[in-house]
Amino acid sequence: MTDLLRSTTFRWALGIALWSALLALAMFGFVYWQTAAFLREELAETLRLEVRAAAEDPAGAAGRVETWIAMDRHATHYGGVYGPGGVRRAGNLVALPSGLARDGDATRVGATIETTDGPIADEIWATALALPDGGTVVIGHDTDETDRVRATILRATGLGLVPALALSGLGGLVLASRARRRLAATEAALAELRRGDLRRRLPVGTRDDEFDRLARDVNRMLDEIERLMEEVRSVGDAVAHDLRTPLTRLRARLERSRDQAASVEEFREAIDQGLAWIDQTLAMVTAVLRIGEIEHGRRSAGFAPFDLATVVREAAELFEPLAEDGGISLAVAIAGEPPPVRGDRDLVFEALANLIDNAVKFTPSGGTVRVGLAETGRGALVTVEDTGPGIPASERERVFRRFYRAERARRTPGHGLGLGLVAAIAGLHGFPVEVGEAQGGGARFAMLCPRETMTRVGRVSA
Repeated sequence: MTDLLRSTTFRWALGIALWSALLALAMFGFVYWQTAAFLREELAETLRLEVRAAAEDPAGAAGRVETWIAMDRHATHYGGVYGPGGVRRAGNLVALPSGLARDGDATRVGATIETTDGPIADEIWATALALPDGGTVVIGHDTDETDRVRATILRATGLGLVPALALSGLGGLVLASRARRRLAATEAALAELRRGDLRRRLPVGTRDDEFDRLARDVNRMLDEIERLMEEVRSVGDAVAHDLRTPLTRLRARLERSRDQAASVEEFREAIDQGLAWIDQTLAMVTAVLRIGEIEHGRRSAGFAPFDLATVVREAAELFEPLAEDGGISLAVAIAGEPPPVRGDRDLVFEALANLIDNAVKFTPSGGTVRVGLAETGRGALVTVEDTGPGIPASERERVFRRFYRAERARRTPGHGLGLGLVAAIAGLHGFPVEVGEAQGGGARFAMLCPRETMTRVGRVSA
């Protein structure tokens, strides 16, 4: 019983029933108020017309009053004609009602009415006007008809509330049951998610209502959680694999040096080699921590407008000596002067540096690396192209994952975090990054700074 009272179905049904009852009461109350006011006004107008007609003909006032009284067989009409001293001349009212003003306005008077047939415990509506000789004419009507109408309305209200409550409660149960069924399906999906099945998704209906939109939002969140969990698992495996290799080499080299080194120079050589492997391990850990810091959004507070063209030139100049040493041509092409963009200048420089470094690293001697910046219909587009082996289409969606290395890249130095860092920086700034095939078969990376970002920057910098 307690679970039923606490259930959403019961609360919805009770709430809808109470709300419907309040609406019914408000409607009946309005009808009662308007009907009672209408009847009172109609009665008052009838009394005013009758008393004016009697007062306008003083000689026939008594006859008109008697006619008024005789109109109702149930003696609900009252009247009287009185002399200057209040002596009754005609009518069924023995005495002039006390407190009744002679202004022709209808007033509710009396608790006990003295009539020629005896006292009556009742209230009447009455109106009075003065006659030319100083007398008074009175016309009255009891309130039984008005009271009967009020009682009828109140009785109808009471009887109508019962089916209204029943029907509204039933409607509430039907609506709540439908919502409960959808909620039960959602609870079942969440239970499987809690048991570790991250592939399960919330059911989405076809009505596109609030529940469907909420379910789609939650499913998108679950997609992202599943992706992150998969990435965490792959990152854990990759970190363990990449750390084991240099640490194993370091341990073997130290053991061999301890047992076989015969001079200080051999010890120094072993220490230098061990330091190089330790630096490689620390660089990988630092890169992982940096990606995590960037993805957390901590650097977004320092965003400011900067010149993207200058950053592109500086990043290309940084790798010109390395390209020359490898016999690679590094070309930079900037079309026009794109407006400033908003972001972290150092992070964007680091992302471009990683893309250019990646292109130079995989371009053979005699090849070309092209860095470009151009204004497009959607914004400023930065491109880095090379004439290297390229990236197969089946691997292009995975190259931005942490520690992922294509088969052709395993023979080159690195730990698979450069493009992951590029993806993190681009995601922080809202810059889409795509990888494709360049002219000549190499790889082509493109990073777009959307126009809305550039427009917002223009307003801020202004």
